[in-house]
Amino acid sequence: MISVAIAGGAGYIGGELLRILLDHPSVELAAVSSTRLAGRRIDGDHPNLRGRTGLTYVRPDEIPDCDALFLTSSGLDDVPARAELRNRGKVVFDLSADLRLSDPAAYEQHYGRPHPEPELLGTAIPGLPEVHRDLLRTADLISVPGCMATAASLALRPLATAGLIEPDVTVDGRVGSSGSGASAGEMNLHAERSGVLRLFAPVQHRHQAEISACTGLQVAMTATGIDAVRGVQVVCRATAVAGTDERAIRAAYRSAYADEPFVRLVAQKRGNYRLPEPKILLGSNYCDVGFALGPNRQLVAVGALDNLVKGGAGNAVQCLNIRMGWPENTGLTFPGLHPI
Repeated sequence: MISVAIAGGAGYIGGELLRILLDHPSVELAAVSSTRLAGRRIDGDHPNLRGRTGLTYVRPDEIPDCDALFLTSSGLDDVPARAELRNRGKVVFDLSADLRLSDPAAYEQHYGRPHPEPELLGTAIPGLPEVHRDLLRTADLISVPGCMATAASLALRPLATAGLIEPDVTVDGRVGSSGSGASAGEMNLHAERSGVLRLFAPVQHRHQAEISACTGLQVAMTATGIDAVRGVQVVCRATAVAGTDERAIRAAYRSAYADEPFVRLVAQKRGNYRLPEPKILLGSNYCDVGFALGPNRQLVAVGALDNLVKGGAGNAVQCLNIRMGWPENTGLTFPGLHPI
Protein backbone atom coordinates (compact mmCIF):
# COMPACT_ATOMS: atom_id res chain seq x y z
CA MET A 1 0.00 0.00 0.00
CA ILE A 2 1.35 3.43 -0.95
CA SER A 3 0.28 6.93 0.09
CA VAL A 4 -1.02 9.18 -2.68
CA ALA A 5 -1.94 12.87 -2.75
CA ILE A 6 -3.75 14.94 -5.37
CA ALA A 7 -2.87 18.62 -5.72
CA GLY A 8 -5.86 20.31 -7.31
CA GLY A 9 -8.65 17.83 -6.65
CA ALA A 10 -11.70 20.01 -7.24
CA GLY A 11 -11.66 20.00 -11.06
CA TYR A 12 -12.83 17.38 -13.51
CA ILE A 13 -9.46 15.63 -13.77
CA GLY A 14 -9.15 15.65 -9.98
CA GLY A 15 -12.59 14.09 -9.71
CA GLU A 16 -11.64 11.30 -12.08
CA LEU A 17 -8.43 10.62 -10.17
CA LEU A 18 -10.48 10.38 -6.97
CA ARG A 19 -13.04 8.06 -8.58
CA ILE A 20 -10.34 5.70 -9.80
CA LEU A 21 -7.98 5.83 -6.82
CA LEU A 22 -10.69 5.32 -4.21
CA ASP A 23 -11.18 1.84 -5.67
CA HIS A 24 -7.49 1.11 -6.22
CA PRO A 25 -6.49 -1.81 -3.95
CA SER A 26 -2.90 -0.63 -3.45
CA VAL A 27 -3.46 3.07 -2.80
CA GLU A 28 -4.32 5.08 0.30
CA LEU A 29 -5.37 8.68 -0.34
CA ALA A 30 -3.39 10.83 2.07
CA ALA A 31 -4.61 14.27 1.00
CA VAL A 32 -6.51 16.17 -1.67
CA SER A 33 -5.90 19.89 -2.00
CA SER A 34 -7.89 22.87 -3.21
CA THR A 35 -6.92 26.47 -2.57
CA ARG A 36 -10.52 27.65 -2.95
CA LEU A 37 -12.30 24.86 -1.10
CA ALA A 38 -9.92 24.00 1.77
CA GLY A 39 -11.88 22.58 4.71
CA ARG A 40 -14.86 21.44 2.66
CA ARG A 41 -15.78 17.84 1.85
CA ILE A 42 -14.65 16.61 -1.55
CA ASP A 43 -18.03 15.05 -2.36
CA GLY A 44 -19.55 18.53 -2.48
CA ASP A 45 -17.94 19.08 -5.87
CA HIS A 46 -17.90 15.41 -6.88
CA PRO A 47 -21.44 14.22 -6.05
CA ASN A 48 -20.81 10.81 -7.62
CA LEU A 49 -18.49 10.14 -4.66
CA ARG A 50 -21.14 10.67 -1.97
CA GLY A 51 -20.84 7.98 0.66
CA ARG A 52 -17.49 6.82 -0.72
CA THR A 53 -15.19 9.02 1.33
CA GLY A 54 -15.22 11.54 4.15
CA LEU A 55 -12.08 13.35 2.98
CA THR A 56 -11.99 17.14 3.04
CA TYR A 57 -9.80 19.41 0.95
CA VAL A 58 -6.61 20.77 2.46
CA ARG A 59 -4.53 23.74 1.36
CA PRO A 60 -1.72 22.87 -1.08
CA ASP A 61 0.90 23.70 1.58
CA GLU A 62 -0.72 21.09 3.86
CA ILE A 63 -0.08 18.17 1.52
CA PRO A 64 2.21 15.76 3.38
CA ASP A 65 5.16 13.83 2.03
CA CYS A 66 3.80 10.90 0.03
CA ASP A 67 4.83 8.07 -2.26
CA ALA A 68 3.03 9.47 -5.30
CA LEU A 69 1.78 12.98 -6.02
CA PHE A 70 -0.60 13.95 -8.83
CA LEU A 71 -0.51 17.57 -10.02
CA THR A 72 -3.62 18.48 -12.02
CA SER A 73 -3.06 22.12 -12.96
CA SER A 74 -0.27 24.43 -14.07
CA GLY A 75 2.06 25.83 -11.45
CA LEU A 76 4.01 28.24 -13.66
CA ASP A 77 2.49 31.34 -12.05
CA ASP A 78 4.07 30.41 -8.71
CA VAL A 79 7.28 28.56 -9.49
CA PRO A 80 8.69 28.39 -5.92
CA ALA A 81 5.44 26.94 -4.55
CA ARG A 82 5.34 24.40 -7.37
CA ALA A 83 8.92 23.32 -6.70
CA GLU A 84 8.13 22.90 -3.00
CA LEU A 85 5.07 20.85 -3.86
CA ARG A 86 6.95 18.56 -6.25
CA ASN A 87 9.42 17.75 -3.48
CA ARG A 88 6.65 16.17 -1.40
CA GLY A 89 6.11 13.28 -3.77
CA LYS A 90 8.66 10.52 -4.27
CA VAL A 91 7.12 10.05 -7.70
CA VAL A 92 5.32 12.97 -9.36
CA PHE A 93 2.69 12.74 -12.11
CA ASP A 94 2.15 16.13 -13.74
CA LEU A 95 -1.14 16.26 -15.67
CA SER A 96 -0.73 19.91 -16.63
CA ALA A 97 0.91 21.17 -19.82
CA ASP A 98 3.95 22.48 -17.93
CA LEU A 99 6.42 19.72 -18.86
CA ARG A 100 4.97 18.19 -22.01
CA LEU A 101 7.50 19.74 -24.38
CA SER A 102 11.28 19.44 -24.22
CA ASP A 103 12.24 22.45 -26.36
CA PRO A 104 11.90 25.93 -24.75
CA ALA A 105 11.45 27.54 -28.17
CA ALA A 106 8.64 25.15 -29.07
CA TYR A 107 7.02 25.85 -25.70
CA GLU A 108 7.07 29.60 -26.28
CA GLN A 109 5.75 29.18 -29.82
CA HIS A 110 2.78 27.05 -28.75
CA TYR A 111 1.98 28.54 -25.34
CA GLY A 112 2.66 32.20 -26.08
CA ARG A 113 5.20 32.90 -23.34
CA PRO A 114 8.66 31.73 -22.26
CA HIS A 115 8.76 28.83 -19.85
CA PRO A 116 9.84 30.13 -16.40
CA GLU A 117 11.72 26.90 -15.64
CA PRO A 118 13.27 25.96 -19.01
CA GLU A 119 15.81 23.74 -17.27
CA LEU A 120 12.95 21.37 -16.37
CA LEU A 121 11.87 20.84 -19.95
CA GLY A 122 12.99 17.43 -21.13
CA THR A 123 13.49 16.07 -17.60
CA ALA A 124 10.06 14.39 -17.33
CA ILE A 125 9.28 11.07 -18.96
CA PRO A 126 6.22 11.35 -21.24
CA GLY A 127 3.34 9.46 -19.64
CA LEU A 128 2.31 7.45 -22.68
CA PRO A 129 2.70 3.77 -21.70
CA GLU A 130 2.37 2.45 -25.25
CA VAL A 131 5.54 4.34 -26.22
CA HIS A 132 7.57 4.83 -23.03
CA ARG A 133 6.69 1.84 -20.85
CA ASP A 134 10.28 0.81 -20.10
CA LEU A 135 11.29 4.34 -19.09
CA LEU A 136 8.20 4.70 -16.89
CA ARG A 137 9.25 1.73 -14.76
CA THR A 138 11.95 3.84 -13.05
CA ALA A 139 10.76 7.42 -13.67
CA ASP A 140 10.28 9.82 -10.76
CA LEU A 141 8.84 12.71 -12.81
CA ILE A 142 6.17 11.87 -15.38
CA SER A 143 4.34 14.29 -17.65
CA VAL A 144 0.96 13.02 -18.81
CA PRO A 145 0.20 14.12 -22.39
CA GLY A 146 -2.84 16.07 -23.54
CA CYS A 147 -6.03 14.21 -24.43
CA MET A 148 -6.04 14.97 -28.17
CA ALA A 149 -2.28 14.44 -28.33
CA THR A 150 -2.73 10.95 -26.84
CA ALA A 151 -5.46 10.00 -29.31
CA ALA A 152 -3.61 11.34 -32.35
CA SER A 153 -0.23 9.92 -31.34
CA LEU A 154 -1.69 6.44 -30.85
CA ALA A 155 -3.54 6.67 -34.19
CA LEU A 156 -0.51 7.89 -36.18
CA ARG A 157 2.61 6.43 -34.58
CA PRO A 158 2.29 2.84 -35.93
CA LEU A 159 1.88 4.20 -39.47
CA ALA A 160 4.87 6.51 -39.10
CA THR A 161 7.06 3.85 -37.51
CA ALA A 162 6.26 1.40 -40.31
CA GLY A 163 7.03 4.03 -42.96
CA LEU A 164 3.53 3.82 -44.44
CA ILE A 165 2.71 7.55 -44.62
CA GLU A 166 4.30 10.74 -45.88
CA PRO A 167 5.60 13.05 -43.13
CA ASP A 168 3.04 15.88 -43.53
CA VAL A 169 -0.27 15.20 -41.77
CA THR A 170 -3.24 17.22 -40.55
CA VAL A 171 -5.10 16.47 -37.34
CA ASP A 172 -8.71 17.56 -36.82
CA GLY A 173 -9.52 17.23 -33.10
CA ARG A 174 -13.02 17.30 -31.61
CA VAL A 175 -13.53 17.52 -27.85
CA GLY A 176 -16.40 17.81 -25.36
CA SER A 177 -16.85 20.70 -22.97
CA SER A 178 -15.12 18.99 -20.02
CA GLY A 179 -11.89 19.36 -21.97
CA SER A 180 -11.94 23.05 -21.03
CA GLY A 181 -11.97 22.25 -17.32
CA ALA A 182 -14.38 23.10 -14.51
CA SER A 183 -13.54 26.82 -14.54
CA ALA A 184 -13.62 27.52 -18.27
CA GLY A 185 -15.88 30.55 -17.89
CA GLU A 186 -18.56 32.11 -20.07
CA MET A 187 -17.73 30.30 -23.28
CA ASN A 188 -18.71 27.00 -21.61
CA LEU A 189 -22.08 28.13 -20.30
CA HIS A 190 -24.85 25.87 -21.59
CA ALA A 191 -26.44 28.76 -23.50
CA GLU A 192 -23.17 29.40 -25.33
CA ARG A 193 -21.95 25.82 -25.79
CA SER A 194 -25.14 23.87 -26.55
CA GLY A 195 -25.60 23.04 -30.22
CA VAL A 196 -22.33 24.56 -31.37
CA LEU A 197 -19.34 23.29 -33.31
CA ARG A 198 -16.84 25.86 -32.04
CA LEU A 199 -13.58 25.94 -33.94
CA PHE A 200 -11.54 27.32 -31.05
CA ALA A 201 -8.09 26.55 -32.48
CA PRO A 202 -8.21 26.95 -36.29
CA VAL A 203 -4.42 26.70 -36.62
CA GLN A 204 -1.46 25.53 -34.55
CA HIS A 205 -3.21 23.92 -31.60
CA ARG A 206 -0.66 23.41 -28.83
CA HIS A 207 -1.04 19.62 -28.90
CA GLN A 208 0.45 19.47 -32.39
CA ALA A 209 3.95 19.87 -30.93
CA GLU A 210 3.38 16.83 -28.68
CA ILE A 211 2.12 14.75 -31.60
CA SER A 212 5.11 15.73 -33.75
CA ALA A 213 7.53 14.84 -30.94
CA CYS A 214 5.91 11.43 -30.45
CA THR A 215 5.52 10.45 -34.10
CA GLY A 216 8.30 12.30 -35.94
CA LEU A 217 5.69 13.74 -38.33
CA GLN A 218 5.08 17.33 -39.42
CA VAL A 219 1.68 17.99 -37.86
CA ALA A 220 -0.79 20.79 -38.56
CA MET A 221 -3.70 20.70 -36.11
CA THR A 222 -7.10 22.27 -35.60
CA ALA A 223 -9.48 21.73 -32.68
CA THR A 224 -13.25 22.06 -32.39
CA GLY A 225 -15.48 22.08 -29.32
CA ILE A 226 -18.51 19.84 -29.85
CA ASP A 227 -21.91 19.56 -28.18
CA ALA A 228 -20.91 16.84 -25.73
CA VAL A 229 -19.59 16.77 -22.17
CA ARG A 230 -16.95 14.07 -22.53
CA GLY A 231 -15.08 12.53 -25.38
CA VAL A 232 -12.32 13.14 -27.92
CA GLN A 233 -12.17 12.09 -31.54
CA VAL A 234 -9.26 12.96 -33.81
CA VAL A 235 -9.39 12.59 -37.58
CA CYS A 236 -5.86 12.49 -38.99
CA ARG A 237 -5.42 12.96 -42.73
CA ALA A 238 -2.27 11.61 -44.32
CA THR A 239 -0.92 10.42 -47.66
CA ALA A 240 0.05 6.75 -47.85
CA VAL A 241 3.36 5.95 -49.48
CA ALA A 242 3.12 4.32 -52.89
CA GLY A 243 2.21 0.64 -52.71
CA THR A 244 0.59 0.77 -49.27
CA ASP A 245 -2.61 -1.25 -48.96
CA GLU A 246 -5.12 -1.96 -46.23
CA ARG A 247 -3.41 -5.18 -45.28
CA ALA A 248 -0.13 -3.41 -44.54
CA ILE A 249 -1.90 -0.72 -42.50
CA ARG A 250 -3.83 -3.25 -40.45
CA ALA A 251 -0.64 -5.26 -39.88
CA ALA A 252 1.16 -2.14 -38.60
CA TYR A 253 -1.56 -1.47 -36.02
CA ARG A 254 -1.73 -5.10 -34.94
CA SER A 255 2.03 -5.29 -34.54
CA ALA A 256 2.10 -2.12 -32.44
CA TYR A 257 -0.87 -2.87 -30.20
CA ALA A 258 -1.25 -6.65 -30.07
CA ASP A 259 -0.21 -6.76 -26.40
CA GLU A 260 -1.53 -3.37 -25.30
CA PRO A 261 -4.27 -3.59 -22.67
CA PHE A 262 -5.96 -0.29 -23.53
CA VAL A 263 -5.63 0.23 -27.30
CA ARG A 264 -8.03 -1.50 -29.69
CA LEU A 265 -8.11 -1.51 -33.48
CA VAL A 266 -11.59 -0.64 -34.77
CA ALA A 267 -11.79 -0.56 -38.57
CA GLN A 268 -14.83 -2.45 -39.83
CA LYS A 269 -16.77 -2.47 -43.08
CA ARG A 270 -20.24 -2.47 -41.52
CA GLY A 271 -22.10 -1.84 -38.28
CA ASN A 272 -22.98 1.24 -36.22
CA TYR A 273 -19.46 1.62 -34.82
CA ARG A 274 -17.22 0.98 -37.81
CA LEU A 275 -14.59 3.48 -36.69
CA PRO A 276 -13.57 4.77 -33.23
CA GLU A 277 -16.42 6.54 -31.45
CA PRO A 278 -15.88 8.25 -28.08
CA LYS A 279 -19.46 7.75 -26.88
CA ILE A 280 -18.96 4.07 -26.05
CA LEU A 281 -15.62 4.77 -24.33
CA LEU A 282 -16.90 7.19 -21.69
CA GLY A 283 -15.56 6.32 -18.24
CA SER A 284 -13.12 3.77 -19.66
CA ASN A 285 -9.36 3.88 -20.13
CA TYR A 286 -9.49 2.63 -23.72
CA CYS A 287 -8.26 4.42 -26.80
CA ASP A 288 -9.72 3.00 -30.00
CA VAL A 289 -7.84 3.56 -33.25
CA GLY A 290 -8.93 2.90 -36.81
CA PHE A 291 -8.36 3.88 -40.41
CA ALA A 292 -9.83 4.20 -43.89
CA LEU A 293 -7.84 4.12 -47.13
CA GLY A 294 -9.25 5.97 -50.12
CA PRO A 295 -8.21 6.59 -53.72
CA ASN A 296 -5.06 8.50 -54.63
CA ARG A 297 -3.33 7.26 -51.46
CA GLN A 298 -5.68 9.20 -49.17
CA LEU A 299 -5.44 7.74 -45.67
CA VAL A 300 -7.54 8.76 -42.68
CA ALA A 301 -6.49 7.56 -39.21
CA VAL A 302 -8.97 7.97 -36.37
CA GLY A 303 -8.50 7.90 -32.60
CA ALA A 304 -11.11 8.18 -29.85
CA LEU A 305 -11.04 8.20 -26.04
CA ASP A 306 -12.56 9.72 -22.92
CA ASN A 307 -10.63 12.96 -22.45
CA LEU A 308 -10.81 12.68 -18.64
CA VAL A 309 -9.72 9.04 -18.41
CA LYS A 310 -7.32 7.73 -21.08
CA GLY A 311 -6.86 11.39 -21.98
CA GLY A 312 -5.93 12.31 -18.41
CA ALA A 313 -6.58 10.64 -15.04
CA GLY A 314 -6.77 7.03 -16.24
CA ASN A 315 -3.58 7.36 -18.25
CA ALA A 316 -1.86 8.78 -15.14
CA VAL A 317 -3.01 5.82 -13.03
CA GLN A 318 -1.86 3.43 -15.76
CA CYS A 319 1.58 5.08 -15.48
CA LEU A 320 1.40 4.72 -11.68
CA ASN A 321 0.71 1.01 -12.03
CA ILE A 322 3.70 0.57 -14.33
CA ARG A 323 5.96 2.59 -12.05
CA MET A 324 4.98 0.56 -8.98
CA GLY A 325 5.20 -2.80 -10.73
CA TRP A 326 1.50 -3.59 -10.40
CA PRO A 327 -0.74 -5.13 -13.06
CA GLU A 328 -1.27 -2.35 -15.57
CA ASN A 329 -5.06 -2.49 -15.54
CA THR A 330 -5.41 -2.24 -11.73
CA GLY A 331 -8.31 0.09 -11.00
CA LEU A 332 -8.96 0.62 -14.71
CA THR A 333 -11.12 -2.30 -15.82
CA PHE A 334 -14.40 -0.40 -16.36
CA PRO A 335 -15.28 -1.05 -20.04
CA GLY A 336 -17.65 1.85 -20.72
CA LEU A 337 -21.40 1.70 -21.24
CA HIS A 338 -23.65 0.82 -24.16
CA PRO A 339 -26.19 2.15 -24.87
CA ILE A 340 -25.68 5.54 -23.29
